[in-house]
Amino acid sequence: MDTIEKLGILGMGARYDMCGCGRVSEDDYIKNGIYRAKTSHGTCSIFKVLLSNECTRDCAYCQNRVQRDVPRTTISPEEMARLFIQLYRRRQVQGLFLSSGIQPNNSVSMDNLIKAAQILRQRYNYQGYIHMKILPGATAAHIEAAAAVANRLSINLEVPDESHMKALSRAKRYSDLVSGMEYINRLRQKGVRVSQTTQFIIGAADESDKDIVYATWKLKEQFALARTYFSAFTPVIDTPLENKAPTPLIREARLYQVDFLFRQYGFKPDQLVFDKNGQLLQDVDPKTAFALNNPQLYPIEINKADYQTLLLVPGIGPISAKRIEAMRRAGRITDPAQLKATGAVIKRMLPYVTIDGKYFASLNSAKGGDQLTLWDYAGSSAGIISA
Repeated sequence: MDTIEKLGILGMGARYDMCGCGRVSEDDYIKNGIYRAKTSHGTCSIFKVLLSNECTRDCAYCQNRVQRDVPRTTISPEEMARLFIQLYRRRQVQGLFLSSGIQPNNSVSMDNLIKAAQILRQRYNYQGYIHMKILPGATAAHIEAAAAVANRLSINLEVPDESHMKALSRAKRYSDLVSGMEYINRLRQKGVRVSQTTQFIIGAADESDKDIVYATWKLKEQFALARTYFSAFTPVIDTPLENKAPTPLIREARLYQVDFLFRQYGFKPDQLVFDKNGQLLQDVDPKTAFALNNPQLYPIEINKADYQTLLLVPGIGPISAKRIEAMRRAGRITDPAQLKATGAVIKRMLPYVTIDGKYFASLNSAKGGDQLTLWDYAGSSAGIISA
């Protein structure tokens, strides 16, 4: 098998791991392991391939699970480093995402991931971005070595707790994954400059949105994660879950909205609205659901509300809230047209505010309005959020 064939297999094998912002679409895959990733600085190309798609694990949702009869291949750390640096020097990619199946065991697989990064840093003097996946069961020594050569480390929890993990894998232990995240956090507290992320697969284990939301909040508070990624479950042929219905993408989008409400808006889990099954509402975004569920807080006077109160208004995000504060310092706001320059979504905002004591809209339009991408409010387009 030549290198191009290997890259085709190993590139597609990595597509379900989130390394940028949001799910990878067919349009994001360029060729041979090169993907477009959206970041706070714009769109860049990431070289994103597995070192190997051979794996000893039995994860019920995974395209690389040991029981599947699919083409398998492996690329050496030296070859990976050489291929990447060639692409980087030709300006075809701006960063590297390193992951692998587990073969023959997690120790050897982690050694190979670390070696690939070390070759890039030491032999090729590459100083750019490396995101490395920490494999289940990695030792403290492996995590330390990875942190020494990578900018970002990630351990995919996939599910919110141990009980849900048992539904997906007999080999993985949830407590081991959390222990790895704890160790990365301790390294960061000691001054090691590396960020940390995780990922949930939504719907594979029949967990509720509420389960994931509270797990996301806990992880944010415990480990100060740079990001949490959400991937709606998609069935893979020849796996135990091949006949399971795919998770609606709206669930993924709603969870991204919640995560940004936590990170950018100061929301907490108990402010969110769930249905009787613990699911976020699908017909209205979480911030609007909060407003509709707390009518006693509205309308909010646009000239008097502090920054945090402004963030409770649908249609107002962190950027527009700061611009409103700046506008008020220059003079009183008296008309909705003045707020267009702030970036606020006027149609969404008006049912929840008064402007100079005047009310300009009816709550009948509270569920309407335009949606903005997360790019507008958090430097990322990972899903859709209504400000």
